[in-house]
Order: sequence, then C-alpha cells, then structure tokens
Amino acid sequence: MSVDGPEVPARHGARRRRDASADRPAGSGDVRGVPADGVPRPAPDGSGGVAASREHLSTRTWPDLEAARGRTLVVPVGATEQHGPHLPLTVDTDIAVAVAARLAEGRDDVLVAPPVHYGASGEHQAFPGTLSIGLEVTELVLVELGRSATHTVDRVVFLSTHGGNASAVARAAARLRDEGRDARGWSPRWGGDAHAGRAETSLMLAIAPDRVRTADARPGNTGALVDLLPAMREGGVVAVSDNGILGDPTGATAAEGEALLSRAAAELGAVLDAWVPRGSRTAGEGT
Repeated sequence: MSVDGPEVPARHGARRRRDASADRPAGSGDVRGVPADGVPRPAPDGSGGVAASREHLSTRTWPDLEAARGRTLVVPVGATEQHGPHLPLTVDTDIAVAVAARLAEGRDDVLVAPPVHYGASGEHQAFPGTLSIGLEVTELVLVELGRSATHTVDRVVFLSTHGGNASAVARAAARLRDEGRDARGWSPRWGGDAHAGRAETSLMLAIAPDRVRTADARPGNTGALVDLLPAMREGGVVAVSDNGILGDPTGATAAEGEALLSRAAAELGAVLDAWVPRGSRTAGEGT
C-alpha cells in the first residue's frame, strides 16, 4: 500500500475476494521478461530487480566495511502483498529499493542494505499471495537489524514504502534511539491514490515495466479514503475493492514514475544532510 494509506488491522478470517477475472493458464498474460517456465527470477543481488550500485551491501565484503563508521545504512522496508491484477506482489519492496538506489547515486556517505521483503499487510490477507508478519514482528525485526547494524555504521534509516508498516517503523526507530542508537524511519509521500493506483503504477513503469500488466490495469474503488476506512477496518481492502485497487491506475506513465523516484530520493537526501551535515562525515577509503 502507498505510504499515504492507512494501517488497517485486518481479520484473517475476512471474506475472500471475488475473482475479478478468470485465472490465466500457464504462460498467458502480457508480462514481459518472464522465463518460459513462468517463474520470475529475482535479481541475484537481492535488490528487487534494480541493479545494485557499489554502495549496496550485496557488492561488498567485510573488509570493505571496516572503516564504515560515519556512514548511514539505508534499509529498504517493503511488503509482499497484492497490488491489484496488474502489479506484482513485491511493489512496495521494489519501490523502496529503487528509492534507496537513486539516493545512493553520487553519494559516498550512504550504504544500502538488502531489503526487508515482509511487513504488516493484514489488510490485504483476503487476496492470495499476500504474506504478512504483522506489526509486532515487523517492529522486532527492525529493532534487531538496527542493533546489529550499529556495530558497523553510526546511523540507520528505515526507508519504508508501505503504509501499513508506519507505526512499527516509528516504534522501532524510537526504541533504538532510547538505547542510544542513531536511527530514524522515513517514508515518501506520493499523494493521490491510496493503493495500486496511478502513483504506484507509474513508479513500477519506471522501475520494472516488464512486470506491469498494463492490459489488466483497471480502476478500483476511487472513493475518498476517509470514507472507505470504516469498512476497511472491519473487513480489509476486499470489503471495498474486489480487484484490490484503491484508485485508478489507467493514467500512469513511466515519466511520472521517474519524477516521483527522483523527488523521493532528493527529499530523503535532504533529510540525511540535515541529520548530520555531510561535510562532518568521514568515509573510509575504499568504503
């Protein structure tokens, strides 16, 4: 869900969605770039399909990081949940990874961790493929990651692009700060549709157009989120949208997605610069 969306405690017993379309036979659909066996292969660097830069931990060895003090570790925090019939389940993770990669371009004070692929997605549980670990476990995972990371770096920022993770991220960062560790949570604000609509579809068209089923992009419930929340709190997203979309993805463009990515990276960069002025940091040679 977009970071502008709400946290909605969902009932695992909520009714299942009504099929919005017939199931496709193996090999059908218009997803480009999927192997003949129909099984998409993740990028070997764990970057969600975005090529890892030299600042990504997947490209580093432990001796590279012996002098990493003074740097900030960015941990992309996403989710694995439905994003309508036209977007993959990994949208939130893919977007978090892409923003982190864009941020790291041209900076020597940032390291990017492999992403956290799971979060609190109970509001989508009625849709097949959603994998939720809940708020409590999400918070605990981030706390333990932060504790471990601060043995290597001075600062950790949890870059979350799933609205359902908001309170878990905030609590984890606050807990780490209470322990004397320098941690923050940060989320971009896309505006517009709440879930799988124009913004997220545009972002995915910019990040991985081969994984967007444009022929299946249809409007979902376009009502105001404030009006949908009571029903969503009671029965999850399926209670207000049979196709899982809150908004209208049909006007999405890759150009809009590129602009959103660049804006988010610039905004997070400004947060990091205000957090600790870059001129005061010292990055070890070769790190």
